[in-house]
Amino acid sequence: MTKSIVISGPPAVGKTTVAKGLAEEFNLTYLSGGDVLKELAREQGFQVDGDDWWDTEEGMEFLGQRETNSEFDKKVDQKLVDLFNKGGMVITSYTLPWLVKNGIKIWLDGSHASSSERMQNRDKMSSQEAYEVTKERYDKNKALYKKLYNFDFGEDTSVFDKIIDTDNLNAKQVIEISKETVRELL
Repeated sequence: MTKSIVISGPPAVGKTTVAKGLAEEFNLTYLSGGDVLKELAREQGFQVDGDDWWDTEEGMEFLGQRETNSEFDKKVDQKLVDLFNKGGMVITSYTLPWLVKNGIKIWLDGSHASSSERMQNRDKMSSQEAYEVTKERYDKNKALYKKLYNFDFGEDTSVFDKIIDTDNLNAKQVIEISKETVRELL
């Protein structure tokens, strides 16, 4: 497969799970946009261990620095664009769908309550804590991407080939819908 796929959506909606399922199904290379951003954080001296690092005090501190230094995000986004355009990738990214013209773009939609529940179960945190973390991440990302690229994250879904409402679906169902979408768009 020469096309690349990008999976986007709000925090804790299931992007990684779906992207890994598609990578396996279509023999693509999986890459998380967050992992590339973590590499930049590591270069800045942050200890970026664990998938839930973003939700730690240190992760939130790094995200706060991003608000005053857009070079972090622009550097990551350019690397993601370059990798995406080579083909054969499935990438999770908040920004990539608005920055590339080709490939397959899937938006995973879901309520804040549903995302909070996923994070609560995945990261073993309280319901209130998960709600606050997902809301803060969503709000900060939305403001940052409006400032950097002038798009409305979570509202402007016109760039996507498929929008999947994940609220009443389990992970397997979302992956199956995503696979069918990719087959249709090849």
